[in-house]
Amino acid sequence: MRLTDRAMAMAMPWRAGAWRVGALVAGLATVATTVSAQPRTTPDADQAVSAWIQMVAPPGAELQDRRLTAALPGWQADAMGNLVRRIGTGSPRRVVACAMDIPGFVVSQITDNGYVRLHGTGVASHPLWSQFHETQQVRLLTARGEVTGVVAVANGHFSRQHRGDTAIVGVDNLWVDLGVNSRAEVTALGVSLLDPVSAIVPQLTYAGFAAGPAAGARAGCAAVASAAAAVQQAGGPAAGETVFVLSSQRSFGWVGLAGVLARLGPVDHITLLDEGSATRGGTVAVPAPRLAQSKSRALARVVRRDSVQVVTPRVRFAGSLVESVHRDDAAVLMQAALRAAGSRDSVAPWIMPVVDTTTKRIARRDAYEPIERTFMALADLPGVPGHEWRVRDAIRAQLPAWAQRVATVDTAGNLVVAVGPDRDSVAYVAHMDEVSFEVAAIQGDGRVRLRLMGGPVVTAWEGKTALLHFDAEANGAVRETLRGVFVPRDSARTKPLPVVTAWFGVDSATLVARGVRVGSAVTGYKHATRLAATRLTARGSDDRTGSTALLLALQRINPATLTHKVVFVWSVREEGGLLGAGAFGAMHGRSLTRVYSIDTFVSSDTPLEGTMFAYAPLGQGFVLRSLDDGSLTPRAERERVQRIAKAQGIPLQLGTTHGSTDGSSIAPYGAPNVGLSWPGRYSHAPGEVLDLRDVDALIRIIVATAVSK
Repeated sequence: MRLTDRAMAMAMPWRAGAWRVGALVAGLATVATTVSAQPRTTPDADQAVSAWIQMVAPPGAELQDRRLTAALPGWQADAMGNLVRRIGTGSPRRVVACAMDIPGFVVSQITDNGYVRLHGTGVASHPLWSQFHETQQVRLLTARGEVTGVVAVANGHFSRQHRGDTAIVGVDNLWVDLGVNSRAEVTALGVSLLDPVSAIVPQLTYAGFAAGPAAGARAGCAAVASAAAAVQQAGGPAAGETVFVLSSQRSFGWVGLAGVLARLGPVDHITLLDEGSATRGGTVAVPAPRLAQSKSRALARVVRRDSVQVVTPRVRFAGSLVESVHRDDAAVLMQAALRAAGSRDSVAPWIMPVVDTTTKRIARRDAYEPIERTFMALADLPGVPGHEWRVRDAIRAQLPAWAQRVATVDTAGNLVVAVGPDRDSVAYVAHMDEVSFEVAAIQGDGRVRLRLMGGPVVTAWEGKTALLHFDAEANGAVRETLRGVFVPRDSARTKPLPVVTAWFGVDSATLVARGVRVGSAVTGYKHATRLAATRLTARGSDDRTGSTALLLALQRINPATLTHKVVFVWSVREEGGLLGAGAFGAMHGRSLTRVYSIDTFVSSDTPLEGTMFAYAPLGQGFVLRSLDDGSLTPRAERERVQRIAKAQGIPLQLGTTHGSTDGSSIAPYGAPNVGLSWPGRYSHAPGEVLDLRDVDALIRIIVATAVSK
């Protein structure tokens, strides 16, 4: 789950007006599989800060993840959840502190139908903080361990029902989907009220930047910990005593640090390495009386000095999930921490926690393991319309030997497997592409304006990781994917995002030199994840689930038993035009008896939709998608599928929804379009949800209809 930087040079200028001052927050975020303390002599500062960003420390539960304390031997935890290290004796006595936590959420309600509602902890500095969490994977820190969920978002296909939803999303609009259906199932997972909830974000460095929630504050803690190690290694400060503090509950006015100071006694100097600033950063002396007027109100009650020295780094995208701090600014923080600590040295090695974010998929212990394994192999591959080759290659590699021998790629780029006697031909079509983006223009400062490919829920990508993918060159070589961010707004009055842009940390000349062109493919970071029971969440379930079902159905068919021709098609450029299927239809549509579209059924089985339309509950079978915006399945064809499903004992749901399928572009050539689907939630967003039981039913109906006469 790690995205590492490969020495991309920083070229984006710091421009007046391009930055915003974040509120005073600090935090640790996302999954760390293993963490241990290991001083590194030469890691780049951005790599060190990125590792610190990965550690999890929500307000009030900063030490619940024991891996944090394991990373800092010699530090003492107190009753308030602070980590403290005292080095040296005598006068002067100094305190050098940073903050571990960032504003987050806690479980405030468990609904009867199995959703979790949230309440904020601390005051976020960014007006879109809650909205950034829509369709984001989150972790719930329960007493029994972590539970993964995904935050609901309105279905992209149902945009017409949500035209009036212009208000910025607040915490009261957030619903967490754990993959279950009842309150009892939620509590069986160990979830209870007040459990902390935080976003899961990838470990991201790009062009010398480390990015993630409260990256500037994380850089401060990296500097404090590294300065403490350097001072200890040197035998103490040049004079007196230095007390290093990784404070808890910064989100509540530095309550944790206030507790340390209240019990410490007289202090000569206090230095806070605080959250990032949209300015150039620097050091200021804050008069003690002013602390009560800021978010440092708890400190004001115990500080006995005239002023407190506050050091802030300059950051980009302050207060967002992709707040970014450059390695040079992290190095400035290190120097400030060393000076404040009374160090004899002006430079020191970075203490870099070892964070293993390697994805380790544990095999399922049920009949759905082959489906999940195949889906996971396809879901995270990029497949921007017109750039589906990675997905096509992966599908082709998993075809049975007989199918690989007859598989072809047509002039449109569709992967086609035709088998059986040349009569009564039927086609099954699933698409390989996904809603995504293309570069529409490269601006002088390095930002790229993006064109929508299909109908993505654009606010779901705002303030997230952006990945720019290159196609294979003539010699087969593929340039390394560029990492960056979808640029978040500094402020907003309404939810909609008018223009989507991305930034990769370099200027336009560097982008062009690296091969970026108008039309280059851009996606978000993807990490398909198992929820509870039989549910998965992933970006691109539409239509990697259909592609998976088609692949596994083909593997179950014995071609020698077929009495007619069956054509399996994995199409290209479905999103935004049905272009690949249209090309296939123009060549073969007149010879087809019928076409089966294997695509998602966008279900209203979500907490954000009304259930009077498109209601097909997850886990209750495949959906015969009988009516959508592009086609209507004739009654005779519906009844045929229903008879076959009943005879085979395959659970079926009948429904109508929005959107169109590939079959809509083939039906005009005389082949009735029959939609075979699975119910899905949160369409065209990064957190789509499916149920493996429905996919199993879909595979079974594909096989049953393919072999029937």
